[in-house]
Amino acid sequence: MSQQLEIEFKNLLTKQQYEQLLKDFHIHDNAIHRQTNHYYDTPLHALRNLKSGLRIRQIDNYYECTLKERTAAHEHLETTNELSAEQAKKMLNGEGFFAPEVAKRLAKYDIPLDELEVFGSLTTDRVEIPYKEGLLVFDHSFYLQCDDYEVEYESNDVIKGNVIFDEFLQQYEIKKQVTDKKIARFMKALQANKKQE
Repeated sequence: MSQQLEIEFKNLLTKQQYEQLLKDFHIHDNAIHRQTNHYYDTPLHALRNLKSGLRIRQIDNYYECTLKERTAAHEHLETTNELSAEQAKKMLNGEGFFAPEVAKRLAKYDIPLDELEVFGSLTTDRVEIPYKEGLLVFDHSFYLQCDDYEVEYESNDVIKGNVIFDEFLQQYEIKKQVTDKKIARFMKALQANKKQE
């Protein structure tokens, strides 16, 4: 089990900006790694109402279950349990819950494990680069007939991280914009799809 405070800043990109950043940072195809997030909530959106998110992430044959709880702007407390492939498969099929530390956190909010269900999956092609005492991330995500691109910066310090990220956006002439987390973008797309049905 790991628990950590995640401090991150994010900004959406156009396809052109994303491709230009890959060129500017000399990113080759073998540096891009694919991961898939499977998102959970209860039918009454208990986690979303808490501004929290629950996912199983798959990277090749590695699986982990993470609960993200918002603690402040740009800050989340992440609780993670590693899973075996078999445990992940059972959880995705609704056949048990094998992330004990995550379950303890959910119990604090009275969220019944048997009400949790997968409401969708999002796949991301990700590049991670050490950058000015933090981590720069370029993401291309696809889900529900949507494609989007974003840059993230992970830091150990909110104030320093904010300054570094703002300078990065200015340097690469990227317009700063309020950017939802992936799970929120996924939910918006899901709701838009349901309205069209």
